[in-house]
Amino acid sequence: MKKIAIAALIVASFGFAAGAQAKGCLKGAAAGAVAGHFAHHTILGALGGCVAGHEAAKMAARRKKAEEMKAMQQQQQGIQPANPGAVPSPSPAVPANNN
Repeated sequence: MKKIAIAALIVASFGFAAGAQAKGCLKGAAAGAVAGHFAHHTILGALGGCVAGHEAAKMAARRKKAEEMKAMQQQQQGIQPANPGAVPSPSPAVPANNN
């Protein structure tokens, strides 16, 4: 009976994943399955990893979209985006006062 329930759970999870975007799910499921294997809960680990990986991918997509929107707004306002790797240009030399 337990094998039938696990097989049904696996088939159902593949059915749900086919209709949804699976970004992050496969990586998370693989990591969760390995972690779950050591705790003797491979299937539960894979399902939990899939959910966690999908949520992490959603947060990364939101962060990327917010950064793109911020850059677009700065561009429209005429503000140059900051370049963290750039070396600041030296300030103009102040003429010496030779009186």
